[in-house]
Amino acid sequence: MNYLEHESLDELIDDGAEELSEHFGTFSAFQLGKMVFPPIKYAVPGLIPEGCSILAGRPKLGKSWLALDIALAVARGNYCLGDFKCEQGDVLYLALEDNGRRLRSRVEKVSPPLALDSWPKALDFATEWERCDEGGLDKLRQWADLKPNPRLIIVDVLAQFRSGRGNSETFYESDYRAVKGLQQLAGDLSLTVIIIHHVRKGMGDVDPFERVSGTMGLTGAADTTIILDRDGNGCTLYARGRDIEEYEKAVVFNAESCRWTVQGEAADVRRGDERGAILAALADATELMNPKDIEIATGMNSNNLRQLLFKMSKTGEVLKAKRGWYVHPDRAFLIGAGSFTPDKNDKIIRNGG
Repeated sequence: MNYLEHESLDELIDDGAEELSEHFGTFSAFQLGKMVFPPIKYAVPGLIPEGCSILAGRPKLGKSWLALDIALAVARGNYCLGDFKCEQGDVLYLALEDNGRRLRSRVEKVSPPLALDSWPKALDFATEWERCDEGGLDKLRQWADLKPNPRLIIVDVLAQFRSGRGNSETFYESDYRAVKGLQQLAGDLSLTVIIIHHVRKGMGDVDPFERVSGTMGLTGAADTTIILDRDGNGCTLYARGRDIEEYEKAVVFNAESCRWTVQGEAADVRRGDERGAILAALADATELMNPKDIEIATGMNSNNLRQLLFKMSKTGEVLKAKRGWYVHPDRAFLIGAGSFTPDKNDKIIRNGG
């Protein structure tokens, strides 16, 4: 390349950078700064973005009900999970553990009574599909190519779609490959793929990602991992991903409509529930209560209870009769009725410890 052919050194550098980029398939930070990307699209606004998402949870907890509700909401351009309005588009639901009779029954439960012409034409079901290494991925692309506005594919469940482990593959490599093909498809077609999967039993208080059944190859290949879980405080929807902020929502299942609803941030909802449990216990009491009494009545964790009692007494939500003894404001007449032994942890409570 002759320097004299160029008007300036900057032009020479730019031309050289372009040639290098073409050769290596790279781009410079300067080129990246000039790129314009469309905003991320969501299957469910703010909760499930485009790309590949794993939705994992215990068997029979309601993952498929949630997936079906989302599928119907997207196909209709309607609401799911309470007040989350989905953008309308074409949906493919691979219900690989179901049959037509069961699917019809489920749709009728999730939806209000439907006239035949009200069943969404934008939602396709399949109860049989080739596995990913047997033409299943290519067939998904063909489906998307034939649809005017493909927005969502649901694979229910992963075990019925993935291929077997190769002789030379590790378990991690096999799991990674099981999801990577669907992740690439979602990226290429700018749509959302939701993969239904299970969690391990008895994992306790570990990182939610570690609860997903299989190796970390599954969550490593997916763009987003969502855990539907239930504990002593109720049900939650926890998510972490490349394109969304980590969140944990409190959710509740309506057994009559078979639909899930987001109640709010899990921490806020639980805090409100715990306050309500404390107030209910004190309102039913016929005498003053100490933290141990309230712990037995509510089933709350001792440390959480004592800290919350301290905060509630400072705001006047509960009255502190004596050191370590509490009463509901509506039952203030109980104060002074008898003598009480100070609670040994009262100093901890007063210090907010």
